[in-house]
Amino acid sequence: MKGEASPAVELIKVSKSFDAVQAVRELSLTIRQGELLTLLGPSGCGKTTLLNMLAGFEVPSAGSIVIGGRDVTAVPPYRRNTGMVFQNYALFPHMNVFDNVAFGLRMRKMAKFEMARAVGHALEMVKLEGLASRRIRQLSGGQQQRVALARAIVIEPKVLLLDEPLSALDRNLRGAMQVELRELHERTGLTTLFVTHDQEEALGLSDRIVVMSRGEIQQVATPLELYRLPANGFVASFIGEINRLPPARCRTEGNDVVFEIAGGIVLRARKRNQPTIGAGQETHLFVRPEHLTLVEGDRPAPNRVSCRVTAHLYQGAYTLTRVDAGPLGNLQLRVLGGEVIAAAPIGSQIKISIDLDKAVILAG
Repeated sequence: MKGEASPAVELIKVSKSFDAVQAVRELSLTIRQGELLTLLGPSGCGKTTLLNMLAGFEVPSAGSIVIGGRDVTAVPPYRRNTGMVFQNYALFPHMNVFDNVAFGLRMRKMAKFEMARAVGHALEMVKLEGLASRRIRQLSGGQQQRVALARAIVIEPKVLLLDEPLSALDRNLRGAMQVELRELHERTGLTTLFVTHDQEEALGLSDRIVVMSRGEIQQVATPLELYRLPANGFVASFIGEINRLPPARCRTEGNDVVFEIAGGIVLRARKRNQPTIGAGQETHLFVRPEHLTLVEGDRPAPNRVSCRVTAHLYQGAYTLTRVDAGPLGNLQLRVLGGEVIAAAPIGSQIKISIDLDKAVILAG
């Protein structure tokens, strides 16, 4: 089971500054044995700097890094036994596939027979059997990515480090490679640290996700926990599409919590076990597009709000419909199919229902 053994990696109050810029701030994190942990955040949040410190390409300004119970803070990259896949793959164009994959083994002076067996096994793991003699320039982008993965895993690293390895691929191939990466992780059981700014990628691949902003951790959680129970406004706004309603004052009324918003808007939700939200306190409400629905005619529905349709974005399986909800501002809802485009044309008046029982409610 993942996490039952001692930690694979421990970061203890790690900081990194570049002149006056502090890229990582006193960050502490534990990576469990065999898990796929993703660092997620916007550009400049410190995730790649953190990855480079784990690999040994950057030295922390403060703090310590422990891999497999060994303090490697001052240990050079080639003695850390980590495998790295770079964003641009960093393959050797003058070498064929076999020699690219075997590079790390040659540096370790492995015997030729053992090397051939190890490289063959790594190529089998990434589904490149029979391509050992191919030149890199003869490979597709997806195949080059697999070669980079094979080169990283063939050395049997303690930790596999992936720096946005799918960003250079087109959307369809990226989706397919996400599935293959997850399958490869299940087959190898390697402790893996994955860096991305793509939320869908992180949600689909990870055992746990670390959301970062300005060099600090905002939340560490499973994908489901992160999506349903974000710790703060930054995480709520960054993970997936979400509507942020204006600040509200809350009070209890029987089994309901009542939210009063400027402009005469009153919304209700069932009372939940959330002791941090007190009566009369300012609260912030975040509602996913799938929790806003169209109301047909006079059908009863909770939290009915009149809106004006401002845009439709057809996505195939669903349509993102954007509305002007007056005091609630601009909102978007996800409607199955595309019929809503004709049923509620731009400029028309509609009513929507807001399901606050599934909303994220945070104290002001």
